[in-house]
Amino acid sequence: MDFSFWSGIGCGICIGISLMALKQYFGTFSKATKAVKKFASNSEYKLVLVVRTDLNMGKGKIAAQCGHAAVGAYEKAQKRDPDGLKAWQMTGQAKIALKTDSVDEIKQIADNAKKMGLVTSLIRDAGRTQIAPNSITVLGVGPAPKDIVDKVTGHLKLL
Repeated sequence: MDFSFWSGIGCGICIGISLMALKQYFGTFSKATKAVKKFASNSEYKLVLVVRTDLNMGKGKIAAQCGHAAVGAYEKAQKRDPDGLKAWQMTGQAKIALKTDSVDEIKQIADNAKKMGLVTSLIRDAGRTQIAPNSITVLGVGPAPKDIVDKVTGHLKLL
């Protein structure tokens, strides 16, 4: 056996691995496209974090509560909408913080989002630092297509 035989085998293996990697990449992309079709939307995906401003939380507290909501939404999306989660990951993982000054409004937004089939993550504080125990602090909505999320949160202002 000469050197050209082993070179051919090596090239064949490299080409095979490359083709498998391309198939994996484009297979993941097509799954993300299917998720967009689920909501009949061609827009990018986003995760919205609705923060209650009437609680007068400090900046660090808001950041921590938003972190809880983002992680909670991510975990729920892994189980309920893995294709949508992949689409969100492939379109930049946008996270938008909005504000409300009412517990009633945050509950209404959560109900509307659930009725539309969106993933939600409603965060209640343990009450160890700045606010009363069991207070609703942040609502995560999504990840889902921007135009769908905007149907339930589009009226809110940026935090």
